[in-house]
Amino acid sequence: MTYIPHTDADRAAMLKAIGVESFADLFDAVPPENRFPPLNLPDGLSEMEVAAELNSLARANVSANEYAIFLGAGAYNHFIPSVVDHILRRGEFFTAYTPYQPELSQGTLQAIFEYQSMMCMLTGMDAANASHYDGATSLAEAVTMANAHFRGKRPKVILSPGIHPQYRAVVRTYHQNSGLKFVGDKGSATIPDLVDMLDDDTALLAVQYPNFFGQIDDFTGLADAVHRAGALLCIVADPIALGLFKSPGEWGADIVVGEGQGLGIPLSFGGPYLGFFATRTEYVRKIAGRIVGETVDADGRRAYVMTLRPREQDIRREKATSNICTNQGLMALAACVYMSVMGKTGLRRVAELCYHKAHYAAQQIDALDGYDVDMSKPFFKEFVVTCPKPVREINEFLLEHWGIIGGYDLSQDYEGRENQMLLAVTEMNTKDEIDSLVEALKEAKAPHLHLSHEH
Repeated sequence: MTYIPHTDADRAAMLKAIGVESFADLFDAVPPENRFPPLNLPDGLSEMEVAAELNSLARANVSANEYAIFLGAGAYNHFIPSVVDHILRRGEFFTAYTPYQPELSQGTLQAIFEYQSMMCMLTGMDAANASHYDGATSLAEAVTMANAHFRGKRPKVILSPGIHPQYRAVVRTYHQNSGLKFVGDKGSATIPDLVDMLDDDTALLAVQYPNFFGQIDDFTGLADAVHRAGALLCIVADPIALGLFKSPGEWGADIVVGEGQGLGIPLSFGGPYLGFFATRTEYVRKIAGRIVGETVDADGRRAYVMTLRPREQDIRREKATSNICTNQGLMALAACVYMSVMGKTGLRRVAELCYHKAHYAAQQIDALDGYDVDMSKPFFKEFVVTCPKPVREINEFLLEHWGIIGGYDLSQDYEGRENQMLLAVTEMNTKDEIDSLVEALKEAKAPHLHLSHEH
């Protein structure tokens, strides 16, 4: 394809058509002092100089493999079979966009279909779309769907404080000025407290499973209470946990969303990730994104097609349920390959390893003087540790002296949780790493932290 720029005559004709004399007139609404602000940029560099500078910066990076990682809080260090990356890097997948032409896209369409099918099995739902950007936007889209389902007549959304704080922040950003009212998460509401908030104005009640603190709440009767109020129930789930525990569908959820990064996607400094979204058949026409279905062609052969795709997302945006009009296809493929390779037995084994290793670590840390592990509820692979010092100080010590990436500082998001750390243990953490963490925490309790332990 050849790029042909506009000629002077073309530009003059366009300016005349919109009623201005010059391009500068297009910026009259911008105050003159803001049109060309000083950027304080350094002098330009040649390509060779830029490459040398970038290589110098890259050498400062250290591989995550050199650390023992105990940080989770929504992004987890899980094992990724090598076949995932091998399939992802095939040209027909790596360069593909959205499969509009089924006759040219059978491989991509089948991969999405298989991904959707496995996500339905994992969540206990009837239908799943071809993914969102991440877990936070998936939850925001669940709120959008619930609002659309009730045609905006139920403006109240109940969010559990046990939902990831960043997810809740994204939900509020998505729906600012929409007229929706968010309640429940600005405190320490329990599941019974959330149920008490249900009324005729409630569109959606959302909880997390396991919750942000790694705990497994008992949702017995929750769906019945939500449905008696005429509302919908959304469960934000960890897909790895679903390999071991009861599915959200069995709890009576109407919508299941979450972060699929643990399904074969590397940490990658925060993205790209995979937001999954599954629901019941009756709500399927209100979801954002695409759904691929299986059919047969004119010769009776199995074929895959884009079964559902809201055109409003592309051409009638003011009427759209959502303006999400693409999907993380490559990330959905990674999850599809991962789940295919692991199978239900492998996924359960990963979940069991996470569970048992996390409980071993929790027991060892709880036995340390000055540390207390919250075991008030069952937990999966994360748990809360109350520390004798600020978490920031302990994490600096762990990193500098032991090569350990410590847990998440809960005081960043929750009042009353000073000196509390959220630790994550996955199948990747060996017993030696856990024992080293315990020993390091014991040393970190010392009055001064400039110890020279070589690990």
